[in-house]
Amino acid sequence: MDIRILPGKLQGNIAAIPSKSQAHRLLICAAFANRETMLICPDTNQDIDATATCLRALGADIQRTDRGYLVNPIRKLPSTAILNCEESGSTLRFLLPIAGALGVDATLQMAGRLPYRPLSPLWEEMERMGCSLTRPTKNTIRCSGRLMPGQYQIDGGVSSQFITGLLFSCALMDEESHISIKGVLESRPYVDMTLDALKLFGRNVTDFSVAPGAFISPGEISVEGDWSNAAFFLAAKNLGSDIIVSNLNYESSQGDMACASLFADLEENITVSCGDIPDLVPILSIVAAANCGATFENIRRLRLKESDRVASVMSMLAALGCHATATEDTMTILPGKFQGGTVDACGDHRIAMAAAIAATVSLSPVTILGAECVSKSYPGFWEEYKRLGGQYELNIR
Repeated sequence: MDIRILPGKLQGNIAAIPSKSQAHRLLICAAFANRETMLICPDTNQDIDATATCLRALGADIQRTDRGYLVNPIRKLPSTAILNCEESGSTLRFLLPIAGALGVDATLQMAGRLPYRPLSPLWEEMERMGCSLTRPTKNTIRCSGRLMPGQYQIDGGVSSQFITGLLFSCALMDEESHISIKGVLESRPYVDMTLDALKLFGRNVTDFSVAPGAFISPGEISVEGDWSNAAFFLAAKNLGSDIIVSNLNYESSQGDMACASLFADLEENITVSCGDIPDLVPILSIVAAANCGATFENIRRLRLKESDRVASVMSMLAALGCHATATEDTMTILPGKFQGGTVDACGDHRIAMAAAIAATVSLSPVTILGAECVSKSYPGFWEEYKRLGGQYELNIR
């Protein structure tokens, strides 16, 4: 699906959709709790649905309702399971070590760019601690054997999702385990979200030491609003649209809450460390280009996302008439005027949504190729964009 957006500001009120990152974590905790959990999550997306589907394959009874997910926990594990992770990196990296901890002979299926995203050093650590991992095909991983309790070691500089996966797996073991993180822990706020989720279900982790215990269901719990997706509409507000964004927790542990202050800071040429906020870079680049430019540091992990986000951000800016340069770990955004043009979303939901916000200050229409990719995190994005006054034409291919 391609979309051609006419230039123009947005106006109105919008509620932030539920946090994808928190929903993954709460669904997993609920699947292993002592009783039923009602997870209030009125909106969903492909990634959240992938995690729910995998947990069902492991034996959880998860019903989708108008309010969210009614989760009855796993009572009996299957001996074998097929876990369809779709294109969700969180689902794969969380459920792979969970399957290992449970001792389930699991085949994990992947789609899109996910088979090419890194699993090292998680892969090697799981094999060291008792699992056998193979790649029967390009798009599948087989996990057999069982993870042992003990001392885990993992580099913190590749993906915080590896640490989250190990935290969940250690929480399912019947002996205490400890995770030692080597080097700098990138995207620490996402690990904090995992620790918060475990705490909500009665599990406290001290210095990454996880003691055995039960997951205690809180009964009913709400998924808070998602700062990473709200950032697109907050950026539109910064660029002159008359928008009010609600349903956001200003005491959240979500790292992308940083956008609340960064958009104002980008009214000057500044340097931003993106190690903890890689998902914000596409929309930060739009705001930076429309203002005074900026330098983004610690961006090397952006090359391992749904697209090579360094390349796709630079391509997006160039297509719209602006410019950026990059080294291995730095990207410099130059100030300019968005002229309009055609942007290839590269299958990346955040590139598509960032380009849509650029259209609000563009001199000519913006066409986005592959605009349907927003379904990965925000299926209702185009409907909301239109409700706020955005004018566009669809071309269904």
